[in-house]
Amino acid sequence: MVIRVDALRLAYMAVPKCASSTVKRALAELDPDVDTENLIAPSDHSSSRWHKVYPTSRFRPHRWETVPDEWFGFTVVRDPLDRLLACYTNRVVERRELHNSPKLRDGIIDLPKDPDADFFFQNLQAYREASSVVKHHSMHIWLFTGPKLEKFKRVYTVEALSKLQDDLADWIQTPVHFHRENTSSVPLTADDLSGDTHEALSDWLQQEYDFLSDFYARP
Repeated sequence: MVIRVDALRLAYMAVPKCASSTVKRALAELDPDVDTENLIAPSDHSSSRWHKVYPTSRFRPHRWETVPDEWFGFTVVRDPLDRLLACYTNRVVERRELHNSPKLRDGIIDLPKDPDADFFFQNLQAYREASSVVKHHSMHIWLFTGPKLEKFKRVYTVEALSKLQDDLADWIQTPVHFHRENTSSVPLTADDLSGDTHEALSDWLQQEYDFLSDFYARP
């Protein structure tokens, strides 16, 4: 779905692991149709309340076409490898989402539920098949933004969230506050991965970096 704030003429396409919790919270606090005071936080992770208000779903051209041209339509993107690393540290390590997978829990797919990073990424396709959460958070970015970024008035990187905050404030003539949501406390960098892991991810990452060539260069 397109995340719309009709009263403010805003439209946003969210991408998993691209600061979407942070942006959704800011929009919910600005949206007069959202009662943030009475939102019930899920018992596991409070940031999920914002995803309940504004679900993240795949891009559908006919839905974006309903957004008027004069609105402020935007999306946020992230370095492809950093996005994959965040999928692992946040969803696999911190949230232990693989323990919620019926296919893994019932032995339908025989994979460890607490894999190290190299094993996880070298078997990423199998984990996608085992866990809808992993699949959702590691899909190609254009499945959420659509194949043509030119349709957005602005495309921001996660490193430029302060610019997005300022631009939103200018657009609506109201202060906008970003509170970092759903950040990972588990340190993991590209240097922590083995050469075999980089090779296993090479084709997937090449497609991502090609798509985001205006924003990120492949390391």
